[in-house]
Amino acid sequence: MKKKLFHDFKELMDKLELKNGMVVSFHHHLRNGDFILNMVMKEIAERGYKDITVVASSIFPCHKELVSLMENGVVTNIYAGYISGPVAQAISDGKLKNPAIMHTHGGRARIMETKEVVIDFAFMGAPTCDEYGNINGIEGKSACGALGYAHTDAEWAKVVVAITDNLVPYPNKVIEINQTHIDYVLNIEAIGDPNGIVSGTTQITKNPIGLKIASMTSKFIKDSGYFKDGMSFQTGAGGISLAVAAEMKNMMKRDEIKGSFACGGITGYIVDMYKEGLFKTLFDVQCFDLEAIKSAKENSDHITMSASMYANFNNKGAVVDMLDIVILGATEMDVEFNVNVTTGSDGVIMGGSGGHSDTAAGSKLCIIVSQLVNSRISVLKDKVTTITTPGNTVDILVTEHGIAINPLRVDLIEKFKNSKLPIKTMEELKIIAEKLTGKPKNIEFEEKIVAIVQYRDGTTIDNVRQIKR
Repeated sequence: MKKKLFHDFKELMDKLELKNGMVVSFHHHLRNGDFILNMVMKEIAERGYKDITVVASSIFPCHKELVSLMENGVVTNIYAGYISGPVAQAISDGKLKNPAIMHTHGGRARIMETKEVVIDFAFMGAPTCDEYGNINGIEGKSACGALGYAHTDAEWAKVVVAITDNLVPYPNKVIEINQTHIDYVLNIEAIGDPNGIVSGTTQITKNPIGLKIASMTSKFIKDSGYFKDGMSFQTGAGGISLAVAAEMKNMMKRDEIKGSFACGGITGYIVDMYKEGLFKTLFDVQCFDLEAIKSAKENSDHITMSASMYANFNNKGAVVDMLDIVILGATEMDVEFNVNVTTGSDGVIMGGSGGHSDTAAGSKLCIIVSQLVNSRISVLKDKVTTITTPGNTVDILVTEHGIAINPLRVDLIEKFKNSKLPIKTMEELKIIAEKLTGKPKNIEFEEKIVAIVQYRDGTTIDNVRQIKR
């Protein structure tokens, strides 16, 4: 039997045929508590390797060690669906040699399956693992729940290393990713900080403006024609989005509506709806809080799925294509309904699509919820700084000052023409915002492209340019 199990990190790294220009991948289920990316990249740097491509499903503030590696040429390329913190700032300042590629969550699976990107070494956080590489994410001190973004790495990388801090006897009794994909298992003291992996609970907004937006959104959904038995639903973990989920919960109970499934990154609020019989099934690509992790462990109808199954444009059946309603946020929007969740009001990278454009395209009703004005900044622009999600896939914007329906949705405009809800055009909302904030100043950029925003099918939807200082 091939020896898979190692207890010494340096011994394992000696075993790997590392090289200049290699491509290494990491998944982000350990989120802002991840230890693995920094540990591996530090060792690669100390061994003198250069020109490394990092393919990380998401990058968080805890990964700030990448900045110095970008500056000294160890890391020259980055692929990610979401980038925040010091690494995002450094990319915006032009410190990465080549433009970062910012894809969608489904797009990450696509680039590996089509071999647009070939992974040499995948280093996978494995909260619980046996000596032969059977992994789950629902047990152990670093439990993170579903491992949706790790599946593609396991299936397509040339060499796969599972790194665990909870080695259990063979066979591991619960398996999400199995031994046939794993070349090596490394047992170390800690793969992450549980306090950074998940929050104890995600919070519904208490802001009266946010609650007003949530109430208007739920009323719109109820009258939209999509609020019915068998509906499917996804919402994010933001405060307003969770408030919409709370409103939906009350409406579903009151009207005795039973949904088919809820999907995406699962929160405790969605778990509560499942437990109360409001949804038959949960499809989970990542867990956002402790209740979601507990549910993934205990409930057979809480189904973990790969990112490819969730949202890959290229496969034979993505879950997002079965979605009825999705609730999403926005940093900026324009009158064409284009959405930016990639760059902030200062033009600096602060996020990325993740599943935003995947779910917008797949769902029958895509609703953006946002304050029209927040901290003297309007969400509406003449033109968004960066297009993350194209306007032709977005149906509704709900703000505290009114609801705008995309002119492409003639059916919804007709349905709501006599509604008591404050239906307005985007142009009307933009005028209201500008009266409150004035015209925003244009952000100044250098010519250098620092990031390329890929749409879910792999086409370039926009470029991010270096901030002018």
